Amino acid sequence: MGGYDEETRPLLGSLQPSAPSTSYQEIVNNPPTYEESQIGYEPPYPTRTGVYSQPSYQAIPIVQTQVILVGGCPACRVGVLEDDYTCCGICCAIFCFPLGVLCCLATKQKRCRNCGAIYG
Repeated sequence: MGGYDEETRPLLGSLQPSAPSTSYQEIVNNPPTYEESQIGYEPPYPTRTGVYSQPSYQAIPIVQTQVILVGGCPACRVGVLEDDYTCCGICCAIFCFPLGVLCCLATKQKRCRNCGAIYG
């Protein structure tokens, strides 16, 4: 019946659990202390013991890169320099035509459009 014969079928009365070492009333009346309850317990993460210190931070200097604009004004750093010819140079170019043009080019100045600074 059911694949078991009389010799191999387990008996229900023979598999009784062993008696517990402490009864329920003993645990209720005399509960274990914290240290006793932690015996054999391992925390899920490693614990550290000792003195904790603040992490030290080091100041890192920040170097700002400068964008140099070609033809930019060194005084205001906003404007753009443009060529400006002097009155003397223009007069030389008109009255002394062939050689006066070289004089006009030699006397030109750079002037900022923003702040008006003049650079020779």
